Amino acid sequence: MSEPLTLLARITPKPEYLAAARHAVLDILSATRSEPGCRTFILHDEVSGGGCLYLYEVWDDEGTLAAHHAQPYTRAVFDQYRIWLSEPVEITKLREIGGATACSS
Repeated sequence: MSEPLTLLARITPKPEYLAAARHAVLDILSATRSEPGCRTFILHDEVSGGGCLYLYEVWDDEGTLAAHHAQPYTRAVFDQYRIWLSEPVEITKLREIGGATACSS
């Protein structure tokens, strides 16, 4: 089995569209998390209130990510991004190097 595909997506809405962008992504969380190949899909915002949103995503592979991007609900969000965003979404592909273990609480 191949290594999972891990992404960090930085989404930078125009200030007047921050709430709409946040709600649009929140609205697709459940459906996305139910997709085959989705291991993790978590939305974050900046503690400082800086106005960016971040998606931490883990997918089985490029194919399952492509299938996610083809979903009607994902396409609808992407269509709105053309109006809402002040810059293109910045995608960083990540590779785990330390071995996954849970931290003790």
